Amino acid sequence: HRCLHALKVGWRVCWAKAQEEDEQRHMAFLSHDISMLRLFETFLENTPQLTLLLYIILQTNKAELSQGLGMGTAFLCVSWSLLDYHQSLRSFLQDKHELSLGSSIIYFLWNLLLICPRILVLALFALFWPYGVAVHFPLLWLAMFIWVKLQGTNFMESPGPEQLYRAMVAVILYFSWFNVAQGRTLHRSIIYHGFILVDSTLLALAWLWGSSEEEEHSYLLPVVSAALPCYLLGLGLKVTYYKWLHPNVQVKQEGRQDEVDATGGSDEVEFRSFLEPDLVNRRMQWLAQTHFALSRPARQHFLNGAAAA
Repeated sequence: HRCLHALKVGWRVCWAKAQEEDEQRHMAFLSHDISMLRLFETFLENTPQLTLLLYIILQTNKAELSQGLGMGTAFLCVSWSLLDYHQSLRSFLQDKHELSLGSSIIYFLWNLLLICPRILVLALFALFWPYGVAVHFPLLWLAMFIWVKLQGTNFMESPGPEQLYRAMVAVILYFSWFNVAQGRTLHRSIIYHGFILVDSTLLALAWLWGSSEEEEHSYLLPVVSAALPCYLLGLGLKVTYYKWLHPNVQVKQEGRQDEVDATGGSDEVEFRSFLEPDLVNRRMQWLAQTHFALSRPARQHFLNGAAAA
C-alpha cells in the first residue's frame, strides 16, 4: 500500500507539474519510510526464507536452475536493501555527500561477503542438527535483544512499540550488523563481528563433526573452507570503506570536522535543517543520527510525520 501511494505521489510530482515543496517533502518522507520497511522485510522474511531454501537444496542434493537463480537474486537483494537503507540515511546530511559509484560497490560487496557465509553456516548446521536451530536462534536472539536494550534506543514514541522495534533489530543482528545507538561504533562493531565469527565457526565445526562419516556432502568442504576467507575479505572491505570512502573522509578533506562514530568533543556534522514546520520522517532522522554526529540544532525531537515548529 505504501509503495503504491509513493508511486502515486511521485507520478503527481513528476508529471502533474506539482512543484509545491509540500509534495516533494511528502515524497521524501514516503521514500525514507519504505526504505526502512524494506530493510525489516528483508531480514524478517526474505533472509529466513533464503536460509530455508539453501537448507532444502542441501538436504535433497537437488537444485533446479530457477532455484539457483532465485537464491542468487535473494543474496543480492539482501545486500541491496542494506545499501538502499544507508543511502536513505545519508539524505539527512546537510551536504549530502552521496555515495559515489565506487563507494556504493564497496558497501554492497562487504555486506554481501559478510552475509553469505553467515547464511551458509546456518543452513549447514540445520542440515545435521535441525532441532539445534530451534535452540540456537532463540538464545542468540535473546542475547542480541538484551544488547540492543542496554544500548538504549529511542525509535518509537511509546515503550510497547519500542520493545517490538528492539525485537526486530535483534533478528537483523542475527544475520547482519545494524547500528542502533549514537556514539562511537568501532568497539561495538568489533564485539559484534568477533561474536558472530566465533558463533559461525562453531556452527561450521558442528556441521563438520556431524558430516565426518558422510560422503554425500563431501563436495561442500571446499565451500566451507572458503567461508572464513570470504568473511575476512568482507571485514577488510568494510575497514576500507570506513577509512577512505565514508562521508567523514570527504568532510575532512574539505577542512571541516566530522565526528562520524564520534569519540568525543564537538559534533560538527550538520543535518538538514528541520526547524521549520516541514514533513520529516523522525524515525529515519533518529537512525541517521546514530550513524553520523549531530550539530546542536539537529538534536531536537520531532514527531514522525511533521517537525515541531
